[in-house]
Amino acid sequence: MLTETKMEELSGEVFERRRRRLMDEIGDGGVAIVVGPPMQNRSNDTDFPYRPSSDVLYLTGFREPEAVLLFAPGHDEGEFVMFVPERDEKKEQWEGRRAGPEGAVDRFGADAAFGLEELDEELPKWLEGREKLYYTLGSDKKFDRKVINWTQTLRHRRDGIPRVPGTVVDLRDLLHLARLRKSEEELELLRRACEISSEAHILAMKYCRPGMYEYELQALVEYHFRRSGGEFPAYSSIVGSGDNATILHYTDNRGPIGDGEVVLIDAGCEYQFYAGDITRSFPANGKFTPAQRDIYQAVLEAQKAAIDDLEPGLTYEQLQSNTHRRLTESLVDLGLLEGSVDELLEEKEYRAYYPHSIGHPLGVDVHDVGVMREDEDDDFELLQGMVLTIEPGIYVPADDESAPEEMRGVGVRIEDDVLITSDASENFTISCPKEVDEIEELVGSGDPSALKI
Repeated sequence: MLTETKMEELSGEVFERRRRRLMDEIGDGGVAIVVGPPMQNRSNDTDFPYRPSSDVLYLTGFREPEAVLLFAPGHDEGEFVMFVPERDEKKEQWEGRRAGPEGAVDRFGADAAFGLEELDEELPKWLEGREKLYYTLGSDKKFDRKVINWTQTLRHRRDGIPRVPGTVVDLRDLLHLARLRKSEEELELLRRACEISSEAHILAMKYCRPGMYEYELQALVEYHFRRSGGEFPAYSSIVGSGDNATILHYTDNRGPIGDGEVVLIDAGCEYQFYAGDITRSFPANGKFTPAQRDIYQAVLEAQKAAIDDLEPGLTYEQLQSNTHRRLTESLVDLGLLEGSVDELLEEKEYRAYYPHSIGHPLGVDVHDVGVMREDEDDDFELLQGMVLTIEPGIYVPADDESAPEEMRGVGVRIEDDVLITSDASENFTISCPKEVDEIEELVGSGDPSALKI
């Protein structure tokens, strides 16, 4: 299902609106610093492909390494300041064009911009007189030392008057709350990321054959991501056949695909830096065995029920609890667990076959902002505008001698990407088949000669 490539980008007005919202939260007495990571060496003189900081992307769309953003609401010399790599003609001939400080102003909306070599001289000027510094300590220890040096220098001026923020607050407390709820512009990019991801999974199912290798399906999936405008896979693609499918984050993808095995693919496209995240499990030869079908159907029913549960105000803990009960009941029916469902839940025995959570927020990061956990005072409630993955699973390792033999070496996970709406939800990945009859009809239905591109 190869589709026409189309590219969409967020407008400068979207980034300006995000920055203005952040500065309104910071207030005139505050200043915030956001730091982008450097390039990372892969081997010798080869670097890994660069992926910018998600916070830098969210606020500017700037894609170059080591950018530093500074926000100082009401400052006379500029409220939004960027420090970026200087332009260098010789370097650009080898590595590509840079925006430079001029481009940071003209193209990315900065009020003022400087080269990175001016950081120590210029940035402290925007810290003076501010009461509160919003900065995430611990993410970049080298930059932490710079912040400490700047604040100490300002504190120990000869006149003895402190001109340094007296409080440091984690910027994520403000920025990530805004990132949690998606704007309509973001939702359009997420829908496209999910559309491309769905098409790629369909291709993998259509052209899967016993005797192929896992990496062949990975190549097909990631080819479709790239040809459709995706810049990267949103995470390392998981393609596991047979017992490999019972390893949650299996990424070797080197094994042969055996006749009679279940193949699990967990892969998503990153489109304009927004992530899709889909998992589908299917029989390599196009036909589930009775035991495989029973496991698959149990996971599918739990997944569909969890999606039906979604609505604003539902706590994440309740969503988890509902899924734990449904899967525990199924694990008893399947003969994988024995005993009272309530007692098994109390002892968390389901973890032997379902050791992960029901899902996570999705956005600029595949595991997006918004930590999902039960707190002592106030459990997290789902919000309208959140996008969440729903991904239950059952994994029976091949060496589990307590499991029925026909179920050993079977791993099944089913994952969709779902928007929380005002009264229910919208499934962005509904076009990717997951019903048993749909999957069995699809797997192996493609003409292999069509892959000779």
